[in-house]
Amino acid sequence: MANILEVNDIHTFIGQFHILEGVSFEVPVGSITVLLGRNGAGKSTTLKSILGITPPSTGNIRFNGEEIQGQRSHQIASMGIGYIPEHRAVFRDLSVEENLQIAERKKGDLAQRATFIFELFPDLERLIKLPGGHLSGGQQQMLAVARALVPDNKLLLIDEPSEGLAPVIIEQMMEAIRQLSAHTTVLLVEQNFIMASQLADRYTIIEVGKSVQSGMMADLVEDQEAIRRYLGVT
Repeated sequence: MANILEVNDIHTFIGQFHILEGVSFEVPVGSITVLLGRNGAGKSTTLKSILGITPPSTGNIRFNGEEIQGQRSHQIASMGIGYIPEHRAVFRDLSVEENLQIAERKKGDLAQRATFIFELFPDLERLIKLPGGHLSGGQQQMLAVARALVPDNKLLLIDEPSEGLAPVIIEQMMEAIRQLSAHTTVLLVEQNFIMASQLADRYTIIEVGKSVQSGMMADLVEDQEAIRRYLGVT
C-alpha cells in the first residue's frame, strides 16, 4: 500500500524547548493511523509540524511524494491536508453555515460536499442557522470536522476528537470518522485508548518527543507490556 504521508526523523523546537527529538512514521493511503502517548509526549506538536505551524528544524516530511517541510501552512493545506485542532476553534458568532462557508478553498466547495457532510452529521443540517457558540460540545466537534471536509482534502489531521465528549457522542464521532475514512486518509491524535484501538488500523507511539513503536493496531492490542509501559493503560 502506498504512503500518503512519510515523516522522517523530525526535530521541532518551540522557543528554546526541544519538543520533538526524532519522530518517524508512515501513513498509508486509505488508513486510519493514530498517534498515541502520554500527555506532553509531543503528539499535537507532530500534527502542527506536519502542517508547518511549528515547523521542524531538521528531518523531512513527504506528502504524496513531495517534501513539504519548510513551506508555509497555507501552502501545505492547499495541497489537500485538513486540520481539526484540539480545541475545535469554531467561530462562535458565525452560524453553522457560515463556519462551513469560510472553509471553502474555491467557490462551490460547500455545495459539492454538502450532501456528504450532512449525511455524516445530520445535526448540522438541522442547526444550519444557529451560531457556533450555541452548539453543544459534541456538535462543535462535528462542525470542526465538517469544516475540514468542505475542501477536497486527501488527508485529515484530527487532534483529540473525543476530548470532553459524552460516551454516546464519542460513539457517533467514531462512526463518522469510520465513514469519512472511506473517502479520506486520517491521522489522529487520541488519548482514549479504547476509542483508538477500535478505530485505527495503524499506530505510532510517541514517548518524550521520540517515536518508539509503530505497527498494526491489532498487534498493539495484544501487547499488554507496551500498553502499560508507554500509555499507562491497564
